[in-house]
Amino acid sequence: MKYKNYPMVSRVVFGRGSFNQLDEILSPKRKGRNAPFIFYVDDVFKGNHWLTSRITLSYKDKIIYVPTKEEPRTEQIDQLVEDIILEYSELPSGIIGIGGGIVMDIAKAVSIMLTNKGESKDYQGWDLVKQPAIYHVGIPTLSGTGAEVSRTTILTGPIRKLGINSDYTPFDQVLLDPELTKDVPKDQWFYTGMDCFVHCVESLNGTFLNAFSQSYGEKAFELCKEIFLEDTLSKEEAQDKLMMASWHGGMSIAYSQVGVAHAMSYGLGYLLGIKHGIGNCIVFDHLEDYYPEGVAIFKKMKAKHNIQLPKGICADLEEDQFDKMIEVALSLEPLWENAIGKNWKTIITKQKLLELYKKM
Repeated sequence: MKYKNYPMVSRVVFGRGSFNQLDEILSPKRKGRNAPFIFYVDDVFKGNHWLTSRITLSYKDKIIYVPTKEEPRTEQIDQLVEDIILEYSELPSGIIGIGGGIVMDIAKAVSIMLTNKGESKDYQGWDLVKQPAIYHVGIPTLSGTGAEVSRTTILTGPIRKLGINSDYTPFDQVLLDPELTKDVPKDQWFYTGMDCFVHCVESLNGTFLNAFSQSYGEKAFELCKEIFLEDTLSKEEAQDKLMMASWHGGMSIAYSQVGVAHAMSYGLGYLLGIKHGIGNCIVFDHLEDYYPEGVAIFKKMKAKHNIQLPKGICADLEEDQFDKMIEVALSLEPLWENAIGKNWKTIITKQKLLELYKKM
């Protein structure tokens, strides 16, 4: 048995209002006046003085607002990298992602591709990145994705939706300020929180489970139940705890893997552009055969918060469209092996996935 030597985020700040310290965290990392800090900020914050006024720009630093209607694509990453290379004479001092999972994934991917030749689609997979990324910082404004702590950046490429999973992907610095999540719309809060919940269920019920993953997964699972089922927390406490649940949920998959919901959600994302959090919810709702206890709790949470999931999203699809989704889902072999076991190919057939997709 060969064990993986996983990297972790080496520096973390946690606390309400800690976003005010961004400048003092970044300034020692500045490499000179021609090496800017590039801030990728979710475009929902455009014109939001409360947040943007606290980003200090010096020299050639730049804020780039990122639309988050759809998840990051490989050609989008390649374009952002090219823009930086053409505009500046030196590599940036750092890349900072401020937003949800989409923006943090963009920051991770750009920081990798600035130091690795070729196109980002060539790095979709496991351990393909050869050169360390440039300094990159993650500042989540949504809680649940685990993107702030994971060693992957999920991209939709020409052929597949798959992450750049590598030791160089995790952030060098993360700033966790629960206050930044205060204006998240309710449905978004739920879907992203459920991304964390599903991480935990899939990790805790997987064949790759070990004590390392289990300790993080159990903690996140308990926090999710407290946040989404009990009425004991103030708004602030719930924000603080969901931010920590997201962190623990992300950590729970470091030494294990996710499972059926994530694999099938990638299929929905690739073909229909359905975002990851809501995609996970749509799929998970139908997975009682695989995760009976988790799905029962999920349905309780959904009812408690009056969440109506989209129905019939696959109703009008052609056979070749179903085939494409199934192909994308089945290509995520580590996820199926974690969910079902070594012999998963004898159990998970195209027909079985077709039946599940048709229910959605």
